[in-house]
Amino acid sequence: MFLMNDRRYLIAYISPLKADKAVLASSGFQADVKALQKHLAAKHLIYQHQHNKQMSCPAMAQLLSNTLYYKRFFPYYAFNVLGGLDSEGKGCVFTYDAVGSYERVGYSSQGSGSTLIIPFLDNQLKSPSPLLLPAVDAVTPLSEAEAIDLVKTVFASATERDIYTGDRLEIVVLNADGTRYEYMELRKD
Repeated sequence: MFLMNDRRYLIAYISPLKADKAVLASSGFQADVKALQKHLAAKHLIYQHQHNKQMSCPAMAQLLSNTLYYKRFFPYYAFNVLGGLDSEGKGCVFTYDAVGSYERVGYSSQGSGSTLIIPFLDNQLKSPSPLLLPAVDAVTPLSEAEAIDLVKTVFASATERDIYTGDRLEIVVLNADGTRYEYMELRKD
């Protein structure tokens, strides 16, 4: 799974959470992933009824962190990336571990192919080393079409080297105009 943001749009791989401004991508044990997504959907629905509005992506990020941390002694075997648009309409991406620790980043990947995807993206987007001080999260700006092509290239490459990456790519493009889906068949073997 992979999420990447730019200032105007967000691209995600995997099934989205039912929210206008946020997309949740999860990998891990499928039953835990479904249980977590069901729990978050219920919490989001309660929030909508209480506040008469959609939950913002940063609020959803905190909710996911709290939910994962609450289950830390018997955790969901789910590794998550949450992305969406913040209140200013800019892209935001949050990456998580299994017990709820999270960080806002420029792009992220989880799952079996992430060890192949992240170095490729670091190279293509010219991200500075995380060891540099002070920490800088500079990501090369891309047009929407360039970002989609990069996602397709990254997954085609990962599929060649990782048998667990999957047979089909689902790309969710989230921007101010709404949500759009694109699909691409990957190598099947």
